[in-house]
Amino acid sequence: MERESVSKGNRSGFTKVAVVSFALVVMFGLGYLLGDGRISFNKAPTIDFSEEAGDEFSTADLQEIYNKLVENYDGEFDVNDLEEGLKRGFVAAVGDTYTEYLSPEETSEFNASLNGTFEGIGAELGKEGNFVVIVSPIKGAPAEAAGVQPLDVILEIEGEDAADITISEAVQRIRGEKGTDVTLTLLRDGERVETTITRDTIDIPSVEWEVQDGVGVITIGRFGDDTVELTRQAAKEFSDAGINDIILDMRGNPGGLLDAAVGVADVFLDKGATILEEKKEDVVVKSFTSANAPILADEDVVVLINEGSASASEIVAGALKDNNRASLVGQTSFGKGSVQQLIPLQDGGALKVTIARWFTPAGKNIDKEGIEPDESVELTNDDREAERDPQADRARVLLTQ
Repeated sequence: MERESVSKGNRSGFTKVAVVSFALVVMFGLGYLLGDGRISFNKAPTIDFSEEAGDEFSTADLQEIYNKLVENYDGEFDVNDLEEGLKRGFVAAVGDTYTEYLSPEETSEFNASLNGTFEGIGAELGKEGNFVVIVSPIKGAPAEAAGVQPLDVILEIEGEDAADITISEAVQRIRGEKGTDVTLTLLRDGERVETTITRDTIDIPSVEWEVQDGVGVITIGRFGDDTVELTRQAAKEFSDAGINDIILDMRGNPGGLLDAAVGVADVFLDKGATILEEKKEDVVVKSFTSANAPILADEDVVVLINEGSASASEIVAGALKDNNRASLVGQTSFGKGSVQQLIPLQDGGALKVTIARWFTPAGKNIDKEGIEPDESVELTNDDREAERDPQADRARVLLTQ
């Protein structure tokens, strides 16, 4: 099943470097053709390259380099490593941070993260140039307890350099069994910070809701398969109870499924309202509009966002803002304006590929810039330690005006 995802964030801040050079792609490139039946190994081993791909992708250079490698390399190499290397290098050479090959294990973990349950430290990861960064530590998870902050740059994992690795590779190295430790070296505000975090079982609620002093609060932690249903349930309960003031809290929400974001926006917007547009090369290829009458049609709404709000949460925030349906309070969101599709592969892995850029109803692509709140309110570490929430407090003030 093919699914569109807008999970994980990106904002440029470092000088980009090539992730994989042509030579690396070629040397570790044989597995793609092997899996496609274009390479056969015998005991020698020898390789028979065909020219089925034509002029656009010539295998002649691969043949030559492989032969030279076999003739001259002082050591042994594993064909499986070549296969894995080609899949990763071939896709990485496209040069897009979010277009990558996922192994069967990585695909399983990616799907588990969308479902909200896994073992690890509880931090969503993004990419800044050639570095993996923290998009947001998950509320109540070990990463947050250890003081990990949004936009922390991961320099080392267990003492090993973490530059030029993919998000999926970082996830593989950071995740692990509950009760085990992982040490991260981070760059924060120009200073190196080392922290050791004990892994735990992470269970991210999709949607939680409650009434606080007459205000209905819907907190969306991720955009998964159950997010729309739960959001509609919360909205219906608030509507039936006559709750007129709503806070939609998407702080620290790193994203998830595109259709879940569209479904959540649908709860608040008039039927036919534009939610987002997808474009390829500045041409609109798909428009998403609200398909139903809103459950919360007349209630006052304030949306809370911060630097950890990315992707699908930015779609919802942008749609409500541009349709004059809600005010935004907090800090500028992460800034990811592309859409990925997860395409299953025969080996059990998947190709996560950027298929389009998305634009808000006002025609803005927020990639690398994020969405500016209507009212900027900071939430400091001192606030967190004192259990203060000036952002939510300001939202309540706006709802009473």
